[in-house]
Amino acid sequence: MNLGAFDLNLLKVLHALLTERHVTRAAQRLGRSQPAVSNALQRLRRSLNDELLVRAPQGLALTPRAQLLQQPLRDLLALVDGTVLGPPAFDPATADGIFRVALPDRLTIAIVPPLFARLHHAAPRLVLQIVTADRDHAAALLNADAIDAFVGWVDDPPPHLHSEFLLDEAPFCVMRHGHPLAKHKRFTMSALLGYPHLAVSAAGGRTQIFDDRLAQHGLERHAQVILTSFTAVPQMLRGSDMVGVFTRFAAEAFSASDGLAKRPLPLDVGNITTKLIWHARNERDPRHAWLRAQIVSVCKEISAATARPVPKRGRR
Repeated sequence: MNLGAFDLNLLKVLHALLTERHVTRAAQRLGRSQPAVSNALQRLRRSLNDELLVRAPQGLALTPRAQLLQQPLRDLLALVDGTVLGPPAFDPATADGIFRVALPDRLTIAIVPPLFARLHHAAPRLVLQIVTADRDHAAALLNADAIDAFVGWVDDPPPHLHSEFLLDEAPFCVMRHGHPLAKHKRFTMSALLGYPHLAVSAAGGRTQIFDDRLAQHGLERHAQVILTSFTAVPQMLRGSDMVGVFTRFAAEAFSASDGLAKRPLPLDVGNITTKLIWHARNERDPRHAWLRAQIVSVCKEISAATARPVPKRGRR
């Protein structure tokens, strides 16, 4: 039989008839009249070339063909109800697959460890894939479905990229313990800019956001070393008089894990805003929504843990 010639609306009627084994009860289950269901049964018999239900002492009995159809039809309608007509169920405890999150390197060292710990506890079968990316590449990766979410920010995001605010970070100066700036009583911008800087740029550029902010104040720094990741930062700062200017999450991580000193900048150059950004295609997906919620919770916890009073800035 050609599927195109079959009225798929009859499948729900057939399911009710096979379940109730009674035309009147099937009609009540479907909210239709008894004659309409009787007519539908006749059409089903002609289309499938089988009686499907025959009279028996206790009512209607299923033919062998109807018995074969009963479970597959029940499964088919449940699948349609669960996926086509409603959102798919999501259980973190049994979920598998890969969740791809892109972040700039400065956020990876602070966010990824607690995010992994949270996912490992709640969704142990889920694979977390981290992609290092900056704002220049994030939109392209989201559009190409190469990542599920981006933690950072995108300049002038298009309407199909949705976002949620995560946090604002102030920049901090990071250096080795014992560095002259670490114990300098008058920590000024002049003193800070008098030392060579270690800069990190994922794209390998010579200038970063901090340089743009300095230029707004008519200032500039000398970056002696430019890295594309934070991996070697602790070792290079501990072994030299270079200083680095990083956002608060990175500075806190270096201070806690690598024994580096940190100080707030003596000039207000503004905060760096971080958002969670995702494509509109994933807006209503339960799995994606749950995973986004985990990222938001992790960032709130880190923000609360690092929200300590900041000493007053010195003069420029």
